[in-house]
Amino acid sequence: MSFTLATWNINSVRLREGLVRKLMEEEAPDVLCLQECKSPVEKIPLEGFKALGYTHMVARGQKGYNGVAIFSKIPMEENSAHDFADLGHARHVAGTLENGVTIHNFYVPAGGDVPDREVNEKFGQKLDYLTQMRDHFAAEGPKKSILVGDLNIAPREDDVWSHKQLLKIVSHTPIEVEHLHDTMEAGKWVDITRQDIPEGLLYSWWSYRARDWDAADKGRRLDHIWATPDISNAAHGSRVLRAARGWEKPSDHAPVFATFDL
Repeated sequence: MSFTLATWNINSVRLREGLVRKLMEEEAPDVLCLQECKSPVEKIPLEGFKALGYTHMVARGQKGYNGVAIFSKIPMEENSAHDFADLGHARHVAGTLENGVTIHNFYVPAGGDVPDREVNEKFGQKLDYLTQMRDHFAAEGPKKSILVGDLNIAPREDDVWSHKQLLKIVSHTPIEVEHLHDTMEAGKWVDITRQDIPEGLLYSWWSYRARDWDAADKGRRLDHIWATPDISNAAHGSRVLRAARGWEKPSDHAPVFATFDL
């Protein structure tokens, strides 16, 4: 069975329902994982998505904040949902497809503006969230699994527009990168995007603050697709749909894709 998966921080699924449907119609991934849905689950506009073939959903939602959802054309059942760091936030949900593959969808806390947990509670929460992710996957030993989402960290030097200028900017600081690597190692996760695209600058997020985001191109790769080693070699076709950042009233993130032949 071959399926294509996409992950996208949509920044309000109700406000941008039209963009989600545009992606479903034009790109037609078999599985679409959204983050920052900003909606209670019961108010997600599911009927319009079902009409496009996305008849299965697992989700966790909140009014106005956070929220994660997985929409699938393939039969899928809810697997789990964890509140890492005990924040009371809807930041994780997992579903298992009929072929036994489990997909984890994450929205890791952004961490605020100051990379110091002593003066910025949000930064401490981000580090604690990643630590609990690490411990969970170390204990679970995931198999036949995919992890996607807005992880709010651009780990590599070529995942940001300027490594030197962003070393003290939240999302690229050494302590965040170390925490992300520890989480990857705990679950033996493979970075599928960089397995397919091993070299070169690659971004999935461009700030709303840029007057011309495309020309300035000061991006960061905050959105990720990982897989466990037992299925990582089945992945191919990774890409970022940069054009979606230029759609009308867009999210500041672009969708990231990968295909798995399993």
